[in-house]
Amino acid sequence: MTGFVEALAKDAGVRGWTDDAVAAFLADPSSVAVLEPPRGFALGRLVLDEAELDLVVVAAEHRRRGHGRALLAAFERAASQRGAHVVHLEVSAQNSSALALYEAAGYERVGRRPRYYEDGADALLFTKRLVGLAT
Repeated sequence: MTGFVEALAKDAGVRGWTDDAVAAFLADPSSVAVLEPPRGFALGRLVLDEAELDLVVVAAEHRRRGHGRALLAAFERAASQRGAHVVHLEVSAQNSSALALYEAAGYERVGRRPRYYEDGADALLFTKRLVGLAT
């Protein structure tokens, strides 16, 4: 399963998600993982009653079909079932597809980190309260 995540992350231009890093992530009891090969995955962590979404990746051949929205919703449900009341995330201000996904899913922009990424792009911070998803 780790190879699937590494391959999709690499294809999406996301560095650092090697097989070893993914295995360590999945072994951590605070991790929340939604893995749906071959379509994509969503990874994040729980800290007390809050979740942080680290990464959502949809395979190129499965994009524009609602899979990102479904992965995000599944991540929110999984986090809620484990006690999270809110999800936080950050995304590049240049990632228009992700911004559209998060805004359509009800995330609110709560901050900005200027020139946060290596390419000089700002990071935008988003939050969403989870209500009634644990069932």
